Amino acid sequence: MPPNLTGYYRFVSQKNMEHYLQALNIGMALRKIALLLKPDKEIDHQGNHVVVKTLSTFRNYILEFDVGVEFEEDLRIVDGRKCQTIVTWEEEQLVCVQKGEVPNRGWRHWLEGETLYLELTARDAVCEQVFRKVK
Repeated sequence: MPPNLTGYYRFVSQKNMEHYLQALNIGMALRKIALLLKPDKEIDHQGNHVVVKTLSTFRNYILEFDVGVEFEEDLRIVDGRKCQTIVTWEEEQLVCVQKGEVPNRGWRHWLEGETLYLELTARDAVCEQVFRKVK
């Protein structure tokens, strides 16, 4: 049975974000802003229904989905694109595949104790973010 990800998580660190943003063709000015952000995550996980809120001082992004059900994701707030998205469980990791203009795009979330990990991929770039559960 997959873990329940419900909780509020504070940003701890990230690696390789600039390369990831370049892979998404994000312009330099927006990349510089994004690199300064330390977003928090708030996750509400009820059965197969999940709401992931990425919260920052610059912009918030809310993703709501049912695990295993493909949907059109509007990423215009992030990079001006839309894509077909499906999120599934691979053992204890929540794995997202985003099909669209950018190859190999997606992410995966997993817990190790009170630490939430997020691995973001686009093209050949991989970015890892780490968050600590606070409530």
